[in-house]
Amino acid sequence: MRIVIALGGNALLHRGECADAATQIRNAASAAEQIARLATRHEILVVHGNGPQVGLLAEESERDPTLERGYPLDTLVAETQGMIGYWLAQGVGRHLPDTPVAALVTQVVVHPADPAFDHPEKPIGPYYPEADAERLTTERGWTFVRERHGYRRVVPSPRPERVVELPVIARLLDAGTVVIAGGGGGAPVTGDHTGVEAVVDKDAVAALLATQLDADLLAILTDVPCVYAGYGTPHQRPITTATPDELDDASFTPGSMGPKIAAACAFTRATGRPVAIGALDELARVVDGTSGTRIQPAT
Repeated sequence: MRIVIALGGNALLHRGECADAATQIRNAASAAEQIARLATRHEILVVHGNGPQVGLLAEESERDPTLERGYPLDTLVAETQGMIGYWLAQGVGRHLPDTPVAALVTQVVVHPADPAFDHPEKPIGPYYPEADAERLTTERGWTFVRERHGYRRVVPSPRPERVVELPVIARLLDAGTVVIAGGGGGAPVTGDHTGVEAVVDKDAVAALLATQLDADLLAILTDVPCVYAGYGTPHQRPITTATPDELDDASFTPGSMGPKIAAACAFTRATGRPVAIGALDELARVVDGTSGTRIQPAT
């Protein structure tokens, strides 16, 4: 099978963990081990998240007294693609020394008039206390939303229209390469390849790539075992199987499970093929359908 894996940024930096490189390298190695096991039997494309990482780099850049202004988000996304792709490629390569592994800096075309630029909603970076969020709003013009764990910065998340490096990704997969691409949703650019200040949703890009590369399965990995109805409420219950139509009327958190459900439904509707959503540490079982949530067309 050809499988596209959407790996959440929190898989590399768990909630509450220190953002030291050693911590993330250790987590990346754990993820890479499971990816490598799957790659012995399947063609694999990994699209990783970067929310914690790009937020950290953005904050460091803004605070650097030697800079007139912080680095733009598209450049920081490209930085995280190199960093995280390097860690994952190293890890997979250790387990599959005879299998080629490639991590690509990837550009994703977005429309400059996308309404998302007027309505930032993509969370990046760490959680802040309310007082810090208010200060950063005043000092830097950042936008914050309140979540369960505190306040988090949100940035524009325009819809991906095209992956510039798609032909290269396709050739590498056809040649038996484990590919890491579209990291952090790809560096957002306009049609003339000019970078824009935004972060594209990595699940949306994974669904786009999975559709255009004729993938047999899209696997979306997160830090919960499955999709829940009424998540975080006394009426929370797991959803083991569902169709896109059944999920249309459900409500999911915009900054968390909502984009994953939207991407999953888009892929299944476009291809008639399934999506698996579940925990990274259950990757093999998520893929074979014995763990997590399975989204597929109605029979």
